[in-house]
Amino acid sequence: MPGLALTQAGTVLCAHGGQAQPTAPLPRVLMSGSPAVGQSAPYVVAGCPFVAGTVPSPCVTDTWMTGALRVRSGGIPLLLQDSQSVCAPNGTPSMVISPGQARVMAQ
Repeated sequence: MPGLALTQAGTVLCAHGGQAQPTAPLPRVLMSGSPAVGQSAPYVVAGCPFVAGTVPSPCVTDTWMTGALRVRSGGIPLLLQDSQSVCAPNGTPSMVISPGQARVMAQ
């Protein structure tokens, strides 16, 4: 399904509200002045308050399971606003709140 392509300026949060940032954006593709983000690079999560029972179990990294089917940069599928991911070590999903740009659609 088509969706807005994600950039480094996009806002990604874990399900518990921790801020996630890409570890390796794709600088060859700029959208609204920000590098695109590909499916292969994990995100680093900071500030996740998740507690399992009484044991803190915050999200640390976010690995993407889906990306664009037809649009790639350097052979890497771009992330889309509706791409799915899983946080480690607790296995919860993340949410893309804002893709960082509103012009480029991909599928």
